[in-house]
Amino acid sequence: MSDLLGRGYSGGHITLIFTVEDEANELTEQGSLGAGICLEDGVEVITRGCEGEGRIEVSFIGYNGDSEMYIHALQIIGKILPEILEYDWEVTVKLGLPTGQGFGMSAAGSIAFCDSLQRAVGIPYEESKRRSLLVAHLVDRERSSGLGDVTALASGGVVVRKSPGSPYSGHLLDRGPGESVGWSSDSDIILAWNDQYSKHTSTYIEDSKWKTAITKSGNENLRSLLEGVWDKSRWHDLVTSSEAFSLDSGLSGESARANVLNICESSILDVGMAEEIRPLLCMLGTSVAIVPRDINYNLTNPEIIVRKLNENGLTAVISRIGQIL
Repeated sequence: MSDLLGRGYSGGHITLIFTVEDEANELTEQGSLGAGICLEDGVEVITRGCEGEGRIEVSFIGYNGDSEMYIHALQIIGKILPEILEYDWEVTVKLGLPTGQGFGMSAAGSIAFCDSLQRAVGIPYEESKRRSLLVAHLVDRERSSGLGDVTALASGGVVVRKSPGSPYSGHLLDRGPGESVGWSSDSDIILAWNDQYSKHTSTYIEDSKWKTAITKSGNENLRSLLEGVWDKSRWHDLVTSSEAFSLDSGLSGESARANVLNICESSILDVGMAEEIRPLLCMLGTSVAIVPRDINYNLTNPEIIVRKLNENGLTAVISRIGQIL
């Protein structure tokens, strides 16, 4: 056997509103309803394979990652495509954003990794993309690291998740049961977070009180968003509903998360940009997405607010809304 080489890439995703729908027995039917923003920044994975027995060595560039997640993904896809386990894999993961901050890096990493493996062994693009989304959803559910990020990333852009579950399922990789729809924008957004804190999704979705509060608020604030056409005209609705969800669910009341939001709000006031941008909490990190009030106008001089956020103790980067797929 000759050595193999594959590459995969997936942008991240920030959830702004969601429900917890994890009662189904089948993992492909679990997930969430929700709304959020896909990102251009995400995860690039390069895999190099040589004849072996399915061993894996993972290294990270940019930010620290979780090797166990990639091992888990290899185990799942190896059951579906046994030829992948005929090789040992050297995996290089370049993380464009930190894990544990609500940027969908677990989902993006699994998708990019599975894409790279399948490209290395010669699986056609469309087939590999669908299978990567399925496997990434299974990894998220088995590890309680996510609910709907994968389904959102199957559409891209500014997205609503209309039904829970994996975007593809079954041996034929049929669409559904998860369904999402998105629209594109060229707008920049600013991501800000506190390096001293991070939250694992399981902290909330495996806690009965949080599940109840989140799902109740999610359903209430998603009701209007799921009605009618989903396009740029709904941007204001998304922003206001997201703010209501963070309050109603109680998630904005946690001290670490509230502190990040307060720093962002005061920084925006300090630089005189309150009429142009608004901060929205990312679910479920200790992070904020600073977005334009009017989606038709890009941010002017976003570097100014990034510098102010850095001065006030947060890490901040300029990102961009991901394109629809």
